[in-house]
Amino acid sequence: MRTIQNMTFDAERALYGEHNILVKNCSFDGPADGESAFKECEDVRVEDGFFNLRYPFWHDNGLIITGSELTDKCRAALWYSDNITIEDTKLHGIKALRECANANLTRCHIISPEFGWSVRGIKMDDCDAESEYFMMRSTNLCFTNVRMKGKYSFQYIEDSAFENCTFDTKDAFWHGKNITIRNSVVKGEYLAWYCENVTFENCRIIGTQPLCYCKGLKLINCEMTDCDLAFERSEVEATITTPVESIKNPLACSHITVPAVGEIIRDIEDGTGDVHVTHKNKEGVCACA
Repeated sequence: MRTIQNMTFDAERALYGEHNILVKNCSFDGPADGESAFKECEDVRVEDGFFNLRYPFWHDNGLIITGSELTDKCRAALWYSDNITIEDTKLHGIKALRECANANLTRCHIISPEFGWSVRGIKMDDCDAESEYFMMRSTNLCFTNVRMKGKYSFQYIEDSAFENCTFDTKDAFWHGKNITIRNSVVKGEYLAWYCENVTFENCRIIGTQPLCYCKGLKLINCEMTDCDLAFERSEVEATITTPVESIKNPLACSHITVPAVGEIIRDIEDGTGDVHVTHKNKEGVCACA
């Protein structure tokens, strides 16, 4: 592996088409303002790099980035690339990961609107992210210990799993399919509308009007906080461990167990799903609705 070390590059396509190189402690910045530094490269390792120019990693295969910084001027940093490892790196440019496959991100700090669109096979562990429209239309995501903040996340994703995560986000998981979320906190308004085959297990769900218009929805031993008008027109199997403010029109095939509910609203013909309230009244009789 050829080593390139302690250099600054600002030319257009500075390392275009390179193969089997280690780029160490180099900067991609300067007055020439050149784009696409590593376009069409293969088997590239970058250590302690600084990227302040646009589109550095397009159409690459076999890419390792460690201990590096991609600034807010480094927009659209990784597109159309495969077999990627990114560790201990700041990804701060807009649209930082698009149309990529087989990427592992560990201990990364992400500030990137529209991050992760149409990616496939992405693993993320112990990362922090701020984004809008995060991971839209992506598949086969596997997230562990990820902390994310921003609106409209995980829309239209499929075949994905999340564990020990914290998401502060509204309109999340809309139109998602075949998703499992375990041991996580999901805070935000209008959670997972129009989703299909989504399971929340041992999660805490916070916010108004969650989980409406869903098919094949499951909640297993979940807490719900500040949740009102939940499950409207949804097909749901749910075991909830905390009181819910209100439940509205779960569809006929639904079965919901909850310790207490402030109000059950049934104002459509199909809103006849079973809601079983398990707390006991003063006479010691189980109150059910």
